Amino acid sequence: MKPTYNTKMGKESGGHASRRALGGAVLFLLFVLSVPFQPVYAQSSSGSQVYLAGSENSALNRRMITLLREALGSTVNIRSFSSGQTSQDKTTPVITLGPEAFTRVRQENRDVPILALLVDQSFISGYAGRSEGSVSGILYNPPLIRQAVAGKEILPHATRVAMLARPETVELYESLVDELPAYGLRARVFVVSSDNDLIPTLIHALNYGDFILAAPDSGIYNPRTIKHILLTAYRRNRIVIGPSQAYVKAGSLASTYTPLTEISKLAAKYIEQYRSDGQFPPPAYPDVFRIELNDQVARSLNIPLPDRQEIINSISERLAGSEEASDE
Repeated sequence: MKPTYNTKMGKESGGHASRRALGGAVLFLLFVLSVPFQPVYAQSSSGSQVYLAGSENSALNRRMITLLREALGSTVNIRSFSSGQTSQDKTTPVITLGPEAFTRVRQENRDVPILALLVDQSFISGYAGRSEGSVSGILYNPPLIRQAVAGKEILPHATRVAMLARPETVELYESLVDELPAYGLRARVFVVSSDNDLIPTLIHALNYGDFILAAPDSGIYNPRTIKHILLTAYRRNRIVIGPSQAYVKAGSLASTYTPLTEISKLAAKYIEQYRSDGQFPPPAYPDVFRIELNDQVARSLNIPLPDRQEIINSISERLAGSEEASDE
């Protein structure tokens, strides 16, 4: 005997089921659309996230990624920044390496929070001052006052500092000139009006100063000019301090510098404060620094060099003592 089916009942039951399923799907879709959109890359499964916009130096990028991962810890995921991300994600901080990386990110979106590394104060201060805490930086080039005090430690008898500047970069030294008397130094800026005036102006500066203090001014100190500057100085038994660690290898006597490890550690603190307060602290130098010395140049000029750590300790004490006196 064949089984019988109520086809009418089956069709009606199937219709009710289909309508219920469709209604449930519509309700679910309406619920999803009512939830505010959150970019999937704003948070990682292990914790918070930052983007990294690197420099053109791939070895430097790899080194900084390693140091930042150590400093930030395993709960922060570092992802490479790519063009187009800030138009969708305006809340995740972007760490940039160097001025070019900062400019690339900034041009894409002026609202994205940026922590700039490997930049100097003259580059980042204006952006930071206008950003209300959404832009800041860990400063890289050594502060000039620290460089000048380093020169004083190496040449204790020094009383006068000479500096070269182009007309548009004289302002780099203005605040320094006012600070130096507290350290037993006087300063004068010699303006180089054109390339042809560089060596004649340098000679005037060497006749005045016990040493030349070099700022990171690429119009004066660059691979094309540095050999002539150094040879002219040493022929007159004068030393050059700065402008950076790299120039010590070229023949400057000394320069202070900030290790990348310290930059990464301070960057991690800035990211943590941004996560907590929604604002970065103002741009600053890490407290810890090192000094690079050219022993060969010192020997050729008969300059006895103290131990590196002794120089660092003395610089730190002098700078701290001056700050305490100004606070009082």
